[in-house]
Amino acid sequence: MEQHGHRIVEIQEYLPALMGLLDQGKSVTLTVTGNSMSPFLIHGRDAICFRRPAAPLERGDMAFFRRETGACVMHRVIRRDEAGRYYLVGDGQQAVEGPVAPEQVFAVVTGVRRKGRWIGPESFWWRFFAGPWLWLLPVRPLLRRGYGVYYRCFKRGGGSRGTAG
Repeated sequence: MEQHGHRIVEIQEYLPALMGLLDQGKSVTLTVTGNSMSPFLIHGRDAICFRRPAAPLERGDMAFFRRETGACVMHRVIRRDEAGRYYLVGDGQQAVEGPVAPEQVFAVVTGVRRKGRWIGPESFWWRFFAGPWLWLLPVRPLLRRGYGVYYRCFKRGGGSRGTAG
């Protein structure tokens, strides 16, 4: 499928090539698909750059892992248990997934292209979603609804519109 000069391919088609690049120590960049990492990363707009992890992942790291079903997913580490297994959650989700064995994790995100600009762990938004946003997990739905109301009222030029007469 072609979209804006890019070809959209199911990950299973290119997974062997992707794994080969990671095994060679290279970094790989992919356009984000899906909405689980919204509001930090937006489907089709943003991209991630990732590589093989060099050390165990920490809270806030974005991990690319393979579910037991074979699906490849990128979520954020919320914690690691005493056995070294990970528990992850998407920035746009509330349900924590895990345990995920370290062998299922094949990459860690090292940079993101957000709104057309490359940022890394030193940026405000990266730190916000890796820190405070994780602590706000229980109230995320309320925050997202509040932002939705704000956006509809003020960002899109909404709000009250008087009528003449």
